[in-house]
Amino acid sequence: MTTPDLILAADFGTSGVKIGAVGPDLALVATVTETYPLHLPAPARAEQMPEDWWAALARGIARLGAEVPHLAARTGALVFTAQMCGVICADAEGHALRPALVWLDKRSAPVIRRKTGGFPRIAGYGAGFLARSIRLANGAPSHNGMDPPGKMLWIMEEEPEVFARTAHFLDVKDWLIQRATGEATTTADSANLTWLMDTRRGREGWSPALAARYGLPLDRLPAIVDGAAEVGPLTPAAASQLELRPGTPVLGGGGDVSATAIGSGAVADGALHVCLSTSSWVAGFFDRRVLNVFAAYATITASIDRRPLLIATQEVAGSALSWLAATMGAGDDLAAFYADAGPAQKTDPLFLPWLAGERVPVDEERLRGAFYGLSLRHDAGALKRAAIEGVALNTRWVFEKVLAEKGATVDGPVPVVGGAAANPHLVQALADALNRPVRVGDAACSGVRGAAAMAAPALGWAPDVWTAARSFVQGSAPVVDPDPARRGLVEDRYGELKAVRKALVKLYRRRTAT
Repeated sequence: MTTPDLILAADFGTSGVKIGAVGPDLALVATVTETYPLHLPAPARAEQMPEDWWAALARGIARLGAEVPHLAARTGALVFTAQMCGVICADAEGHALRPALVWLDKRSAPVIRRKTGGFPRIAGYGAGFLARSIRLANGAPSHNGMDPPGKMLWIMEEEPEVFARTAHFLDVKDWLIQRATGEATTTADSANLTWLMDTRRGREGWSPALAARYGLPLDRLPAIVDGAAEVGPLTPAAASQLELRPGTPVLGGGGDVSATAIGSGAVADGALHVCLSTSSWVAGFFDRRVLNVFAAYATITASIDRRPLLIATQEVAGSALSWLAATMGAGDDLAAFYADAGPAQKTDPLFLPWLAGERVPVDEERLRGAFYGLSLRHDAGALKRAAIEGVALNTRWVFEKVLAEKGATVDGPVPVVGGAAANPHLVQALADALNRPVRVGDAACSGVRGAAAMAAPALGWAPDVWTAARSFVQGSAPVVDPDPARRGLVEDRYGELKAVRKALVKLYRRRTAT
C-alpha cells in the first residue's frame, strides 16, 4: 500500500487555478495551471461560472497525474485557497443557482451605500452604523460594492427567486469545498469580509446584531471552521470526477490573502510583505486588530488561529500590465511584451493604474486610470516603462502608510510574492520605488505553498502552520537591490505623481463611475 506523501493544493485566482503537488519538506514536486473565463456582461458586473472552476481543477489534476506517479494514492490531503469577496448562491445540494459574483463585481454599490447610510454621516456612512460595525467587525463594507454583503442584498432585491432558493451564500473556496465534501463551511477570513462576523478576540463568530442591521438571515451563512481543520472526506462522486482517492481529507484552507501571507514566510507579528498579482496588497500579521479609517485598510481575521492579518489592497497591479499588452496587440505573452521595457526615463509619461477604481489608501470606485504627460514623441516603450513604474509607485503609496503603523517592521529584504512578481522589470521598479531590497523567491506559487502549509500539521509534517510557514524564508532566494543611480529620478517622478494624483482624485470624484 502506498503511503501518502503529497499534499494537493489548489490556488484559484481570477483567471485560472494553479495546482501543486507538495512534498513533506513543503517543496513543490510539480505544478500545473488551468485557465477559465471571466465574464463582464455589463458595466460594474463581473461573473464566473463555478462549474468552470471545478472543470479546471479536474483538468489540472489529470495533468498532474500524468506527471506524478501514483498521484491519487500518494495524496494525503486536498486543500484550496481562492480569490475572496465572491458570492455564490448555493442550494441545499450545493448547486450554484446563478453565475458567481466575483470580487471585481461592483453592481451593488448603490445598494450598500443606501443600506449603510444614516444621519449624521461620516464618510458616507451613518454614524451609528459605522460605530457598531467598527466595534464588532473592525470595519465596514466598502461603498464600491465589491464586498459580499452588498452582493447578497442585491440578490435579495433584484433576484428574489434566487434568494429564496439559496441555502448558503458561499465564497469561492467554500463552494469548491462543498462540491468536494458536501459540507457548507467557510473560514474566518472570508467570514470577516462579509462584515457579518464579530471579530473581537474571544468572541469570534457570526453576529446576530450585524446580520439584523443588514436584514440578512444568519441561517444562510455557513459554519466557520479553522483552515487547518478537516472539513470532511472527499466524496466518491467528487473523487471520481477529480481522479483522486475517495475519503481523501479536505481541509478548510483559506482565502488568497491568508494563504499568500503564510506562503511569504513573513509570519512574525508586524512583518510585512507585498503581493503583486492581478491586484496587489501590502500585508502582515499583527498581535491586535488594526483599523485606519482614513487610509481604508484594517486587519481581518486570518483563516488560521484567527490571527489578525492586516491587508491593504489596491485594485489593479498585474492586470494593468496585462491590459496594456492586450490593448497593444501583444496577447497573453507578457514576458515577451515587457522584455525590453527597462526603467522609466525622465521624459516618460506618468501612469496611474486606477483601471478599476481604487481601494487603499483612497477608497473610491470612481477613480480611473490615466497616462499623464503623453506627447507625440512617446512610443510603445515609453508606455511600457510608465505602466511598470506606475504600478510600483502606486504600491509605494500604500506601503508607506502601512509601515507607519505601530509594530510594523521590515527586517531585511521585503518579501514579494504573487504572479506579477515574475516580471523582473516590475520587481526592480518596486525596489527602486520603496528604496529597499526585495526578495522574490518562488513568488508565483506562494498561494499554493501557503495552502499546503495549512494542511501540513494534519499529516504530521509540522507541529503547526506557523512552523511550516517559517520554512519558506530562504536566504538563497534572489534579492533585488534598489538602483542608487536612479534614486533622485524616482523621487522627482514620485513627487510629480503625488501632485497629479491629488488633482485627479478631486476631478474623478465629480464624475459618475463608468
